[in-house]
Amino acid sequence: MSAFVVAIDGPAAAGKGTLARRLAEEFGFAYLDTGSLYRAVALDLIRSGHRTPSENEAAMAALDLDQDLLFSPDLRREETGNLASVVAAMPAVRAALDHFQRRFAANPPHGAPGAVLDGRDIGTVICPDAPVKLFLTASVEARARRRFLELQTKGEVPDLGRISTEIRERDERDAGRATAPLKPAADAHLLDTSNLAIEEVFAKAKAIIETARQTRA
Repeated sequence: MSAFVVAIDGPAAAGKGTLARRLAEEFGFAYLDTGSLYRAVALDLIRSGHRTPSENEAAMAALDLDQDLLFSPDLRREETGNLASVVAAMPAVRAALDHFQRRFAANPPHGAPGAVLDGRDIGTVICPDAPVKLFLTASVEARARRRFLELQTKGEVPDLGRISTEIRERDERDAGRATAPLKPAADAHLLDTSNLAIEEVFAKAKAIIETARQTRA
């Protein structure tokens, strides 16, 4: 692929989105939160009354996805995230969204020289030839605390125990699904963010990308 692609994978609340946005801004790359695509499908299903959709219903929502939903604040609701994890395990839904992601990576919008994509299977399925693959992880406890604080800042009254349980359940679904399970690519750089500040994670990732760009040049 001609564009320089950074693939970032990892479980929920590991810090992928924050890191991906920082890296995209730093290098002038386009950014795609691929999880938002699945969240948008989930939100569409919720709004249409399909809280336990069949695979066919979910696939139809993915094929006819309203991209305006990608900007809805409801994408970040826990209900949306949990259903997104369910529909993301459906092969027909993944097939419907894979093409969109690959097209974005190969031809970043606005003439950007590269793209940063974060999700669950970017380095293993969507962009297996990406020159930089990062896999972020963190303990369940660390990720639950981050989500707890995030929800608090939004004025919600979250339950830390429930959040921890939901993260564990999502991890099990994401890692156990038959199609594109969550796992690091064989050549991915592993970054455990449990005890690292975002600046430390950013510095490590930036150095990896700079080295890869020099090698590619």
